[in-house]
Amino acid sequence: MRWKPAERLDRLPPYLFAEIGARKAALQAEGNDVIDLGVGDPDMPTPPHIVEALRREAGNPANHRYPAYEGMPQFRQAVSFWYRTRFGVELDPDGEVVALMGAKDGLAHAPWALFNPGDKVLCPDPAYPVYAAQSMFAGAEVVHFPLLPENSFLPDISKLPADAKAIFLCYPNNPTAAVAGLDFYRRLVDWAREHGTIILNDGIYSEIAFDGFRPPSILQVDGAKECCVEFHSLSKTYNMTGWRVGMAVGNREVLAALLKVKTNSDSGVFHAVQHAAIAALEGPQDCVAESCRTYQERRDVLAAGLKKLGLEFELPKASFYLWLKAPKGHDSMGFAARLLEKAHVTVVPGVGFGAHGEGFVRLALTVDKARLEEAVARMSAVL
Repeated sequence: MRWKPAERLDRLPPYLFAEIGARKAALQAEGNDVIDLGVGDPDMPTPPHIVEALRREAGNPANHRYPAYEGMPQFRQAVSFWYRTRFGVELDPDGEVVALMGAKDGLAHAPWALFNPGDKVLCPDPAYPVYAAQSMFAGAEVVHFPLLPENSFLPDISKLPADAKAIFLCYPNNPTAAVAGLDFYRRLVDWAREHGTIILNDGIYSEIAFDGFRPPSILQVDGAKECCVEFHSLSKTYNMTGWRVGMAVGNREVLAALLKVKTNSDSGVFHAVQHAAIAALEGPQDCVAESCRTYQERRDVLAAGLKKLGLEFELPKASFYLWLKAPKGHDSMGFAARLLEKAHVTVVPGVGFGAHGEGFVRLALTVDKARLEEAVARMSAVL
């Protein structure tokens, strides 16, 4: 062929989830039983009242037309209601809420709306790869800052460059499962307001929390709307990863810019799915509490097994991940490969999330307790 892909693709690191998925599929094709603790995709079903709302609204011809780009007024009102009920945060549905096709949609499009070539953008390391990849695509200069165990996987605000246009965050954190409190958010908002920096906060794991802990929203901080947009999704909270519906909330100017990009790149969220999301946000929340109980039971089973193996980790307060230190003599890729090839257990090597993820692997609590116990038994046999 005469044509070649765009050169920017050469700057992307390999997408480890795809590589791991391919090796897992090959092992399964050979007849092996693989326990997947890799990709964070909830295994529990979407609650019935949400499914019923979709079923009802999908049959309504009024929902078969192009959706509104910014989201239905009823959906934006439901998001506003949920933020007020959950966090005590007041949002204007007209200007401070935008519907997304999942949080990834907003996180991927925001760099195109905000960054000019050469703008300095701060991305955590380790982190969800989309932040840095899309910033690079938009021509920004990506500057990584470390999330270190000795600082509870929080950024050292005093060491952040003051000339950055924006900073990406994620708490509860993927992949480390670390959490941030309001004191940290206050200091970061003060820093951002002082330097004119935009905060892009990925908060999609806020509802998966344990032992009575309730993760805050950065928008609970006074003045946060001056500099912050928070991305959220129904994917993890309501077991709706395949439904592709979420929201961006906060600063009006940032959201208006994001919406301009989205109107030129997609056609919004199917109205029937938005109606289902309304049923989730405004309906009973006992389904969320039940999911958290299930994940906490799984966390405790997995933690007890790993502790018996002498492996090191911090017991997570939130998210459905466990950030495990690789045993002595193993790097993250080697440890993950050994578990996959010898134990047929899939985990994600930490280095896939950035250089500072080296020495760790991420395990997801997205299989039942019996499978977690089996995974630990297999790990024991090969370690």
